[in-house]
Amino acid sequence: MHNFRELKVWKMGIEISKLVFQLTRTFPPEERYSLTSQINRSAISIPSNIAEGCGRKSNKEFNQFLCISLGSAFELETQIILANEFGYIDITILENVMFQIHELQKMIGGLQKSLYIQS
Repeated sequence: MHNFRELKVWKMGIEISKLVFQLTRTFPPEERYSLTSQINRSAISIPSNIAEGCGRKSNKEFNQFLCISLGSAFELETQIILANEFGYIDITILENVMFQIHELQKMIGGLQKSLYIQS
């Protein structure tokens, strides 16, 4: 078992979730139950699955949850692109958020590789 609170990847997932929640507060009210909700759920899923995976007994199980977390990161990336396409966020914000999401995706991949090496 791993202590998720000590993982940089989990901490970055938390920071991205906070950033995304601040961002979606600026979306139009009619998006509250559609894109806003979907984006927020994707963002929360990333650190949540990292934490859940840390509680598993094997690296194989942990890796499974990292795969889910990585999938949520790609889902979030797509939804942020859509938010830009719909005019809810400008290009500067898009680029900043995308950079952070890409860094997180790399970190998750790196953690997966380290688990594979340990096995």
